[in-house]
Amino acid sequence: MKTTVGLLVGFVAFVLGAPAFAHHSFAVEYDKEKPVEGTGVISKVEWTNPHMRVYVDCTDEKGVVTTWNLELGSPNSVIRRGWKPSDLKQGAKISFKGYGGRKVLTRAAADVLTLADGRSFAGASGAPDGTPEQYGVGAGVPIP
Repeated sequence: MKTTVGLLVGFVAFVLGAPAFAHHSFAVEYDKEKPVEGTGVISKVEWTNPHMRVYVDCTDEKGVVTTWNLELGSPNSVIRRGWKPSDLKQGAKISFKGYGGRKVLTRAAADVLTLADGRSFAGASGAPDGTPEQYGVGAGVPIP
């Protein structure tokens, strides 16, 4: 009987702990040596755990639209930094800077989001060595 209970407890611990092992590291998905940036319109926002996502439609000079999938920290970490769901609205113009994806070229770990009114949100992704200053963050320049 003790063996059965021990096996059951071990199995439950394994099942509940498995999602923690599935979490990826920054370096597996993103390249800190590959900065990316863009300006576009928010097409979708997902306030989901473990990471928020903001999808931004960027239009190039030829009219081709590319949708960027930007990963942020958890919704709770974004809210603790002072942002609310009403700050990131579908249809709002936004610029972003971050670190490009290793495999998916239109995916990035967002490090700086700047709204049209000039408010900036730095450190969105929790990227390694906290280097948003490489982008000159803090200027708060509104998007044209």
